[in-house]
Amino acid sequence: MKARLLVMLLAAVLPISVLAAPAPLTPQAVIKIPGGEHGIGFDDIGYAAQLDRVTVPAGATGNLVLMDPATRALTVIPGVSAPPGKVRQRREGTTSAIYAEGYLFASDHDPEEVVTIDPRTHAVLGRTRLESGPDYVRYVARTHEIWVTEPGKQQIQVFKLSVAPKPLLAPETSIHIAGGPESLEIDNARDRAYANLWKGKTVEMELTTHKVLAEWPNTCKGSHGIAIDRANEHVFVACGEGKVVTLAPAEKGKVIASAPAGAGIDIISYSPKLHHLYVPGARAATLTIFDASTSGALKPIAVYKTAERAHCVTDDDNGHVFVCDPRAGTILEINDR
Repeated sequence: MKARLLVMLLAAVLPISVLAAPAPLTPQAVIKIPGGEHGIGFDDIGYAAQLDRVTVPAGATGNLVLMDPATRALTVIPGVSAPPGKVRQRREGTTSAIYAEGYLFASDHDPEEVVTIDPRTHAVLGRTRLESGPDYVRYVARTHEIWVTEPGKQQIQVFKLSVAPKPLLAPETSIHIAGGPESLEIDNARDRAYANLWKGKTVEMELTTHKVLAEWPNTCKGSHGIAIDRANEHVFVACGEGKVVTLAPAEKGKVIASAPAGAGIDIISYSPKLHHLYVPGARAATLTIFDASTSGALKPIAVYKTAERAHCVTDDDNGHVFVCDPRAGTILEINDR
């Protein structure tokens, strides 16, 4: 009797959130990617602001899909990888793409190449051989370069980009990252790039010299995705065990904040307009939205139910958030406006 009375009194005085966490919210839409009926090996989906399109490299389908974030209309660019049914060594297809100086550059695992695509005609214009399997493809505007992470060789391969009279990638150098690299994000204004080692550290590099400047402890058991708040000079790092941390490059990579989220975190995304950090947990099947303050503090403001293995996310900086569902071959849309 006394125990029951105590529970009733606590319920009267404690906030509801202390007694029971609210149920996760649900996505607003499910977008089916052509050819994805049996699943798609999604990885690095992104947003090309110059095209106002979400880039969806569609794995072993061999296609790069462009999606209008407002209407969800899809444009399929075929032929990035060998078509389904054709014998391939690893059957991973295309998993990362970036827009740069009028063209799209997408990874291909079968064989190991960067593929140059005209976004207007959808024609494949060229293929550039890589030294190892690609992971992330990124554009460095400051130096007119394409950087490709190659974890198998523990390096970032750097290509000089020229577009006249036609787009061409010329091998320039390689940046050795022992114990990595995992993820890659570019800060052109500050002449910096950031990647992770697989365990416990984040690496700072200089764009113009290609030098590794520092390795910072990030407190992650398993280091995965990176996002950048350029206005406040903060680097967010995803820890696979279920947390995100904020690093301060101006303070030698000091950890200035940490917050728990759903387990299985891989790729993360940040909206500078909304100051929101989007963190999917693949094992927890959730997306946690954090408000990131100017000091780097992280406050959870919403949790959405996603899908098991949903590990990649991007946003258009206007409240449209997209989470991959690899098993279903779909993209989940969440409205954060």
